Amino acid sequence: MKIGFIGGGNMGEAMLAAVLDKGLAAPQDVRVSDISETRRRYLEEKYGVAAVSDNLLAAGNVEVVVLAVKPQNLAQVMADMRGQLKDGQLVLSIIAGAGISTLRPGLDHRSIVRVMPNTPARIGEGISVWTATPEVTGAQKKWAGAILGAMGKEIYVDDEGYLDMATAISGSGPAYIFLVIEVLVEAAVGIGLSRDIAMELVVETILGSVHFMQKSGKTPAELRRMVTSPGGTTAEALLKLEEGGFSDLLIQAVSAAYDRARGLGANKSAGSGGDGGEYD
Repeated sequence: MKIGFIGGGNMGEAMLAAVLDKGLAAPQDVRVSDISETRRRYLEEKYGVAAVSDNLLAAGNVEVVVLAVKPQNLAQVMADMRGQLKDGQLVLSIIAGAGISTLRPGLDHRSIVRVMPNTPARIGEGISVWTATPEVTGAQKKWAGAILGAMGKEIYVDDEGYLDMATAISGSGPAYIFLVIEVLVEAAVGIGLSRDIAMELVVETILGSVHFMQKSGKTPAELRRMVTSPGGTTAEALLKLEEGGFSDLLIQAVSAAYDRARGLGANKSAGSGGDGGEYD
């Protein structure tokens, strides 16, 4: 597979590394464009790929063109590339907030896959939700699935609207988990544990709990009840969380993220800018 990466940012690099590591493409079959000479030199030296400053050169004579630029740079990239892509090329976009209704006319191209990855993809533990335009062929869908699968798990959906929902859960979700870890560590330090011990206890507890749930075959509610003895320490802690509105706050947070994701997509379609994106 020959792949051209437009933009060499963090998520683009994660995808590049995964593609090469899984043998989906050889270094000589990959080109990356980036405006920074320092960044181009770094990518060439670390991965053995050709790094160029010209987006059209990176996209020429490849089967898959990965759009990995920051959202604020998308308009210029689309202006440069509009009408220049061949019919048989697949565009795979990981740009936050840029919907197909923006990409298709902006590039004057119809074979497009839009993806919502998340940051654990950088270590091969991500989850990507993606959709495709009707013009994307079965073979191209297999290419997309293989590329995204190299970064972790992938889920295909027919409705692009699900990507905004995924943004609020898996896209923003790592930040929710990091906040929980941060707060639990501070709480542990507050009751007298050293920061090093607190961090290890919190991280290993979260990892172990998730793995236990995956292997147990039980629902989170069943497991929560299993470890909560009436009148015990866990019951007392959970009572305080509920008194503070923890469940309702989390639901509200996800709803707010979803509304923001939908708003970013609408703004992009209207031609105005959004924020910088969550995963690059």
